[in-house]
Amino acid sequence: MSLTGLFLVVFLCVHLFVNLLTLVDADGSTFNTVAHFMGTNIIMSVMQWVLGAGFILHMLWATVLTLKNRAARPVKYEVSTNSDTSWSSQNMFISGATVLAFLVLHLVNYFYKIKFTELIESGQMSEFELVTSIFQPQYWYFSVIYIISFILLGLHLNHSFQSSFQTLGLNNTSWLPRLKFIGTLYAIVIAVGFSIIPIFFLMKALL
Repeated sequence: MSLTGLFLVVFLCVHLFVNLLTLVDADGSTFNTVAHFMGTNIIMSVMQWVLGAGFILHMLWATVLTLKNRAARPVKYEVSTNSDTSWSSQNMFISGATVLAFLVLHLVNYFYKIKFTELIESGQMSEFELVTSIFQPQYWYFSVIYIISFILLGLHLNHSFQSSFQTLGLNNTSWLPRLKFIGTLYAIVIAVGFSIIPIFFLMKALL
């Protein structure tokens, strides 16, 4: 769980950086160039399957551990005895399952259309046009779904970041406060950074 989680943490940083390139220029030429490189580079092509395997392993381990924990304690505590326990730490499986549902929607909207249709190769749309096409007023609900999903992703990351390092042994009194701070900062950057994109293009279309 920790290793696959940290692998996905790194991926999200790269993914956010690439997606923010949609804001660089109005015609999306920078984003199109980078997206084309990542789509045709052999290393990136291999990494997408490694990434998929990482997601699957992470989800499988999350399910197994959740079931084991529930089996070990079939009756829940009536009251939490730890005032420092956050909502995100108590509901990791729920936030993770919600993020998974969003991931399926995201793959249908982009990955499927890029890999299994002729939209890009035929020149009907560029990568930039495909990414920004759903963040339009007529599809406002997609923007809402994406923003809510990014907030839930941030909540999931808020706990999972420091938890991953704790599992690997960095859980002493010196490191734990630092990891909590870095984890919270990272979660905010990811949630806000991804949310800016649908907000920007929706507002741009409306104004």
